[in-house]
Amino acid sequence: MKSPEAYKTISEVSELLDVPSHVLRFWESKFSQVKPMKRGGGRRYYRQDDIDALQHIRALLYDQGYTIKGAQNVLSRKPASGDGQTSQQTPEGASADTDPAHSEPNHSHHHLGEAAQLLSAAERRIEALLARLTA
Repeated sequence: MKSPEAYKTISEVSELLDVPSHVLRFWESKFSQVKPMKRGGGRRYYRQDDIDALQHIRALLYDQGYTIKGAQNVLSRKPASGDGQTSQQTPEGASADTDPAHSEPNHSHHHLGEAAQLLSAAERRIEALLARLTA
């Protein structure tokens, strides 16, 4: 068994994060925080810092619903302390120049029931108004 400090291959990280290898390579191209060491033949070897960054990226994209651009924005707001922790700043605290369509998590699917209720209530009001106008 490898020591926890040992470099890990892309297949090991892929298995650890339950993400296909091609996704890890894509994230590497989109997130400057991930810089695996490359050896002969282009083989990637990931340090623990890379794995930590990938775990955070995975959480932002898969668990919190951020877009790539939104996750990039979150990761760019690292605290100045340099402790390796990335900001957990909520979208409400995002800067005014941040495009909310890209930085806020996509929680719209959580509100579909509420939207359906609002639409139904609006339909009832419209029908009542139309009934008064035609009466």
